[in-house]
Amino acid sequence: MSRSRPPGRVPLARALSKLGLASRTDARALIVAGRVRIDGRVVRDPSVPVTPERIVVSIDEQPRVRDARRVLLLHKPRGTVTTRRDPQGRRTVFDVLGAAGRGLIAVGRLDLASTGLLVFTNDTQWANRLTDPDAAIPRTYVVTVRGRVEGETTRRIERGIDGLKAKRVEIRKVSGRETHLIVTLIEGKNRELRRLFEACGHEVTRVHRIAFGEYELGALQPGEWREE
Repeated sequence: MSRSRPPGRVPLARALSKLGLASRTDARALIVAGRVRIDGRVVRDPSVPVTPERIVVSIDEQPRVRDARRVLLLHKPRGTVTTRRDPQGRRTVFDVLGAAGRGLIAVGRLDLASTGLLVFTNDTQWANRLTDPDAAIPRTYVVTVRGRVEGETTRRIERGIDGLKAKRVEIRKVSGRETHLIVTLIEGKNRELRRLFEACGHEVTRVHRIAFGEYELGALQPGEWREE
């Protein structure tokens, strides 16, 4: 049975990867070979839990300083998964980024069918702050649903349904066949938008994120990225 770790603590091999010091595979090899010191002590177990932001790392007795914070914005294409490797062999957002994504993690996720702004960073502590529900960082989406959405539906979603709710829902365009909306969330729970509208009888056909906190998608095209 696996043991839970305190918040913010990850296996040492993963920590070195998160800090951009080595890939996880290379980190394991370095650790097992006794080439890694943590806070001055040689550690040979890649699974030892550590807090990446609080450790002093030396490799081959040479101090390694954590890189300055990087922030990269990607226009996530449809059909890509927000993970580094996919067991099903699907294309990942890190496949899209290539070498530009080395040492970075995604801040939150967008599901397979969703598109738009995805934020990446090498600062895990900062990423955790951005995704903490208590921080209430707004995420703004263009959403398309089947059917005609009325004002009462938007108010219901803003009031909340089964523990889910939107901060703001604005109808942009309505027809008998579908409705286009701008929706702002502040928690980013799993499939939150789809679950909210499905509870109101509307199937979501498109989710496209255009902003995350202070960051905006802007003119980025699918598969394009820029450093902030």
